[in-house]
Amino acid sequence: MELELVSFKVCPFVQRSVITLLYKHAPFQIRYIDLADPPTWFLELSPSGKVPLLRVDDRAVLFESAVINEYIDEVTPGSLHPADPLRRAQNRAWIEFGASLLMDHFMMLTADSEAKHQACRQDLLDKLARVEAEVGEGPYFNGADFSLIDAAYAPLFMRLDLLNPHLALYTAADYPKIAVWGQALAQMDAVKSSVTDDFNTLYFGHIHSKGGVATQKLPGAG
Repeated sequence: MELELVSFKVCPFVQRSVITLLYKHAPFQIRYIDLADPPTWFLELSPSGKVPLLRVDDRAVLFESAVINEYIDEVTPGSLHPADPLRRAQNRAWIEFGASLLMDHFMMLTADSEAKHQACRQDLLDKLARVEAEVGEGPYFNGADFSLIDAAYAPLFMRLDLLNPHLALYTAADYPKIAVWGQALAQMDAVKSSVTDDFNTLYFGHIHSKGGVATQKLPGAG
């Protein structure tokens, strides 16, 4: 089976799938595109015009990171879901919730006024508090075992770690369980290797290209 992941280098949703592929030691190729100028072949394959896409041999194309990760998990040895059906369903629900946090993070950074920036910031922090209440004893969301939900949240925590020194979003005391969880994920090889070596530069450059008020406080301003 040949797997090719179509990616945009700073997309957190693609990163979710890269983490899963790396953690499960699934051989794959990755092809990067520019979403600002996507190639025709990509637009023909992607119903939404978004990444990630996973090309499986010449048989099919999958889209949406949560769906891609479920497929990767099912066709590789072992399972990255809890065995209990109820807990598994809860994990799927919180994975979906994590997507809204990623969007709040993006809206916070691209807001064109301080009022919008602060509103999105508060939405993000309020949702983090909801997640904090659901995290188990650690080090991962469900406890000792890494799961698909961990792959889903790792890209968010990586970005918040980059932003926090400049935007003072929160401290470890504000969200102690998330702090432990995020640190455990940051130390994983699958997470470290899920982005390119120039990710930090590309990430801040991408934010600056959007021209939001938050860029004034981030590296590369002015």
